[in-house]
Amino acid sequence: MGDRFQTARLLALGVPVALLGGALISQYVGHLYPCELCWYQRYPHIAAIPLAALAFIVPGRPARGVLVALAGVAILISGAIGVFHAGVEYHWWQGFTECTSTMSGPVTLESIMNAPIVRCDVAQWRLFGISLAGYNALFSIGGAIAIFAMMQRKRA
Repeated sequence: MGDRFQTARLLALGVPVALLGGALISQYVGHLYPCELCWYQRYPHIAAIPLAALAFIVPGRPARGVLVALAGVAILISGAIGVFHAGVEYHWWQGFTECTSTMSGPVTLESIMNAPIVRCDVAQWRLFGISLAGYNALFSIGGAIAIFAMMQRKRA
């Protein structure tokens, strides 16, 4: 097992753990509630984590390679959704027309009326002009490319 494959396995696990962890911290600590497209970006990372974790447990290089590749594809899908979401935020194209609410607890008319609405076309946070969706796109696509590159390189 080459060092490059080991690095690919670590990236396949580390990228979704870091990005999903960052999303959860921004939600629960930073109070940046996810919109519908934010949730769609999380699902592939949620799938990638057990796939990559299994690549450390399952015996046999071919099986581990398939699991890492599947995790890489899931990470790439999250990045593609991030590109779409960032485009919606920048108003390059139209996204979904529904909004997401952050309502929790018992459903009453008062809770419905007071629940904040989270729009997919409005970035709640930006750094250097890039939203969280944009950063997810950059890190997910970059991470997936790195995973695939590490898997393709021949051992010396």
